[in-house]
Amino acid sequence: MTRDDLARMSRDELIDLVLAEHAELETLQANYEALKMKLEKGKKPSTNSNNSSQPPSQDQKTNLPKGRKKHRHGPPHGHAQHVREFVADPDHVVEVRPQVCKDCQGDLSQESGALLNVQQITELPEAKAEVIEVRQYAVNCPGCGREQAGEAPAGLELERTFGARLEAMVVYYRQEQHMSYIRTESALRELHGVKISPGGIDKITLAPAASAGVQRAGQLAARQVDPIQAEIQQSGVVHCDETGSRVDGQNWWQWVFCSASAVFHVIRFNRSVDVIQEVMAGHEVEVWVSDCYSAQMKAPARERQLCMAYQLRNLQAVVDRYPVAFWPRAMQVLFRSAVHLHNQRDHLSPPEFQTQVQRVEYLCNWLLERSLEQPEAKRLSKRYHKYRDCLFVFLHRTDVSPTNNVSERNLRPSVVHRKVIGCFRSGWGAQAYAALASVIATAALKGISSFDAIQNLFGTPSLPLPTGA
Repeated sequence: MTRDDLARMSRDELIDLVLAEHAELETLQANYEALKMKLEKGKKPSTNSNNSSQPPSQDQKTNLPKGRKKHRHGPPHGHAQHVREFVADPDHVVEVRPQVCKDCQGDLSQESGALLNVQQITELPEAKAEVIEVRQYAVNCPGCGREQAGEAPAGLELERTFGARLEAMVVYYRQEQHMSYIRTESALRELHGVKISPGGIDKITLAPAASAGVQRAGQLAARQVDPIQAEIQQSGVVHCDETGSRVDGQNWWQWVFCSASAVFHVIRFNRSVDVIQEVMAGHEVEVWVSDCYSAQMKAPARERQLCMAYQLRNLQAVVDRYPVAFWPRAMQVLFRSAVHLHNQRDHLSPPEFQTQVQRVEYLCNWLLERSLEQPEAKRLSKRYHKYRDCLFVFLHRTDVSPTNNVSERNLRPSVVHRKVIGCFRSGWGAQAYAALASVIATAALKGISSFDAIQNLFGTPSLPLPTGA
């Protein structure tokens, strides 16, 4: 058919022609996908971090094509040079002056000279532990004759074996740096000159409730988790996620509950909604942010926000299997546009923002009304129909995030710990780890470093010595 043939056709004839060709195109596309599936014998595309919850560390890495240039190391061209800033008040100042003239051997030690160059060198002092011997004396009162014993100052309590800073260092190595007993023992010996057995490390870090006497990190952290849990219960928006954990050779689960001001970890033997009910203790939040796991969808909340990052990965799996399918790509574009709109909220006027929100809602409804052929697409469409009110809550509230990344970030150190350490040897060890993780993560939201948060559990450091000691 030529251009002249089309020019001679009426408007209705042109419309009929376009509709007929569109129907034929859809038939050809369906036949193409059917043949492709038949050739692949139902084989699905490989699973990776872009189309599933698989971590990027498990993705199959491909080799660079031959002849392709590797990226140049260092800053990009035109990058402004950055130099280390000088410290205004250095701890030590060393003046380097010439003493003797190299030419005539004249004495220069009394010459004032002119400043030629300044360089600051940052160095660590030798971090060797110091042993403090505390001697307690008793005297008889000359007035009443009763015996009186001296009271040790804070940090030098007689029941102590290790100082608060050393105990905090042991917990920091174990909890935050994911070091094994052997590596922790080696680091303490080689860096600090401290000889300590694995049993001593265990008593400092994860003392069970049955051990009376010296207060340890696990017990002290456990005493601080009740206020953190209460803060989660009273929060308006809560993010929640869970990951696997190994405890005493059994499969357990580590849960995390995050708000704007608190992070609460628990490790339990099950993955059911009972854990959420136990943590929330009858309290209902305004918005619950999570993935689509059934237990999460039963959490006590007035509204729910599905994690958009999770949905985008699920849609990508459908795109990978059906590259020419329209619906999954369109849903991806819509979800990404909604997230972008959320990020641009402060740059748009309220009427303009609301107009864009209405457009997103309309396009979502239009896409959900389309008939689909692919089983995976139908499954996702069914999910979005069921949880239609949970897709764009972040566009109607300023305190809700479109993703659950905050929970995943708080679980990532625990996943690293699990991969390095292997498993917890006992239930109380897992509970102590969760309590410490709660205290450390909550302190980070308040600008307190992890080491300081740990040290605060143990009280006053033994050094420097108190005045008069």
